[in-house]
Amino acid sequence: MSGGEEEKTLEYTPTWVVAAVCTVIVAISLALERLLHYGGKFLKKKGQKPLYEALQKVKEELMLLGFISLLLTVFQNVIAKICVEHGVMEHLLPCKLEDMAAETENTTSHFAHFRRLAEETTSGYCEAKGKVPLLSTEALHHLHIFIFVLAIVHVVFCVLTVVFGGMKIRQWRAWEDAIAAQNYDSQQFINKKHKFTHVNEHAFIKERFLGMGKNSALLGWLHSFLKQFYASVTRSDYVTLRLGFINTHCKANPKFNFHKYMIRALEDDFRKVVGISWYLWVFVVVFLLLNVNGWHTYFWIAFLPFFLLIAVGTKLEHVITQMAHEVAEKHIAIEGDLVVTPSDGHFWFGKPKLVLFLIHFILFQNAFEIAFFFWIWVQYGFDSCIMGQVRYIVPRLVIGVFIQGLCSYSTLPLYAIITQMGTSFKKAIFDDHVQVGLVGWAQKVKKKKAAAADASSSGSGSVQASSHGGIGSAFGIQMGKFAKKATKPEEDNSDKKKEEENN
Repeated sequence: MSGGEEEKTLEYTPTWVVAAVCTVIVAISLALERLLHYGGKFLKKKGQKPLYEALQKVKEELMLLGFISLLLTVFQNVIAKICVEHGVMEHLLPCKLEDMAAETENTTSHFAHFRRLAEETTSGYCEAKGKVPLLSTEALHHLHIFIFVLAIVHVVFCVLTVVFGGMKIRQWRAWEDAIAAQNYDSQQFINKKHKFTHVNEHAFIKERFLGMGKNSALLGWLHSFLKQFYASVTRSDYVTLRLGFINTHCKANPKFNFHKYMIRALEDDFRKVVGISWYLWVFVVVFLLLNVNGWHTYFWIAFLPFFLLIAVGTKLEHVITQMAHEVAEKHIAIEGDLVVTPSDGHFWFGKPKLVLFLIHFILFQNAFEIAFFFWIWVQYGFDSCIMGQVRYIVPRLVIGVFIQGLCSYSTLPLYAIITQMGTSFKKAIFDDHVQVGLVGWAQKVKKKKAAAADASSSGSGSVQASSHGGIGSAFGIQMGKFAKKATKPEEDNSDKKKEEENN
């Protein structure tokens, strides 16, 4: 109660007020739902299937937030009536108990006024037992808001990163068009193919090869570290890596549009990055546990994504350096173009996908830092004890902005091209209609093999089974991996299409 005025329940609230508030809330919710629905239709119409799937991922996150909101709302009074001893609540506090009175007077939160009646009720329930609530209704509401802010900021930051990173990647299209023009000039293509060149005269080797020996290894890492901050991918890098990919995965098609494939692969990966996986929620819980007064966890943890981002950028640059060294150490002169060999061995633990996992974590952790800062500022004020001193606040904000900028304009473009230098290609190498056809082909082959196995077990059809098994074995190994991943989403998409048609 404030100023002797009692809080009114729904029983004594004018009906026009209730109806007006419900109308506004429902109208806003329906407008957002329709916006997402028509946004999805627009993306499907434009053939942007990966972005459409990313939008579906955003819908899933919103649904998860809806469940979290529902659980917090339904059980808030139950949780607030869990009573514990005073001593339990005096340890691992974000602020000192002496600051509580001052913080209560200085806070400008509008939510405290509307929850004061419930707060007094639950507090009185525990006070009657000589105990205190485990978590007050107001604190539970603040946690509720923080979860929503975190999810929204994460999605927004991911979108901004991909948008700005995509702008940088699309600048490389001019290089792709120039290469395509050279390939269409048959005479120039033939002359170039039969031309002998000293390896050290290639621009790619000049930029990336730093000599041999122990010193060269150290210089290579130092050069890779610095290279991510300026001209992370040059024209010679793009031309050489493109040729290495085509020579390994589609040698029969030298006019393959590598840039288009790279954009499709990045859009596929964006669908994974925009979501909040379970291990990211674990990170949030661990941070909330360690956010103890005097530990300055919110400050030190800001350096985690910073160092991870620097390490990822350095490693991606070093992959290019490694491939340049492999060519320069094996050859003195070459005929035609300089060709590098893609391999999973260039990546940490031989897994290119690990880079995507780290970028996902970096983006989420950075979004978490920014969301936490603004949530504290709006909820408790800039002078809150949780906010800390200015000397801790400024570095966090500077690091957050730096991470967002570097990830957008350097690390993400590097990831887009360097992760194509693995042993295997991605399913984005095929157009959408080709992917559907391949999935159907894989399902038919699977059924035929099952039928052949049944026939062979009954003593007939063994010859037919062996003949099917020998077709396209080299191509089939990777296509089998692709088919396993693609079959399930394809079935799910058919169900979604039926639902959309009904809508």
